[in-house]
Amino acid sequence: MESSELIGTLAVGLAAGLASGLLGIGGGVLFVPGLVIFLELDLLEAEATSLVAVTIVAVVGAWRQRGHGNLRLRDGVALGILSPLGVVGGVALANALPERALELGFAGVQVYFAYELMRRALRARGGQEKSPAQESA
Repeated sequence: MESSELIGTLAVGLAAGLASGLLGIGGGVLFVPGLVIFLELDLLEAEATSLVAVTIVAVVGAWRQRGHGNLRLRDGVALGILSPLGVVGGVALANALPERALELGFAGVQVYFAYELMRRALRARGGQEKSPAQESA
């Protein structure tokens, strides 16, 4: 690994860990693009590599948040139990699709979540944010 690759990898790892702890986002949001850009991995390699790193980040983040009383263990366990079913299908689909489709899909998901977070933040700022109980009524 060249020094520029090492520096890029360390920077992505630090930024992803910081973003994960600060904002609660999955490290994969930064890991995948960082691995593609700095290590020149193809998207499938970056996604697979990111899954290992995200697992470690998630365990550390959950442990630290538990200390602050923010962990909803039952919800997390439910997500953890159900997620492998989606992963099996997602991996099969990712290996069947062209890389360009994966890139556009990844970008589309990022844009959608950014839009939703922005919309909710602007609503909350205006005092219009509804609680989940109000939205279901």
